[in-house]
Amino acid sequence: MEVGRELARNGATIVCGGLGGVMTAAARGAKEIGAFTVGILPGASTRDANPYIDFPVATNMGQARNAIIVQTADVLIAIAGGYGTLSEIGFALKIGKVVVALQNRFAIPGVYVEQTPFEAVRRALTILQGASPSLDVG
Repeated sequence: MEVGRELARNGATIVCGGLGGVMTAAARGAKEIGAFTVGILPGASTRDANPYIDFPVATNMGQARNAIIVQTADVLIAIAGGYGTLSEIGFALKIGKVVVALQNRFAIPGVYVEQTPFEAVRRALTILQGASPSLDVG
């Protein structure tokens, strides 16, 4: 939740997978500060989005939607995560996007690793240098 809050405090739009767990926490934190949230959903219904998503996008693409999430975000902040997060990291690095990891489970060259939500957000925003970014959190 703190990553979402900190991003919102800095004017970012949250882009995530729109479902539960980390995605809900990040979207909830962002909404508490008043930011917009976008959920790129794996299924065919926008009703599957968590309640903190402003703009649900139903793709009916399953995990292939991870490529859309990555393409949409300017920077990715990977929080813990499993293989879905790992696929997003791979897609992002493949197309030259910046990835910042928090609670990193994977040792991947080219990924910035930070220890706190504040540090992860600061790194992501510093890299973007003042743009109004959209960030994938998940």
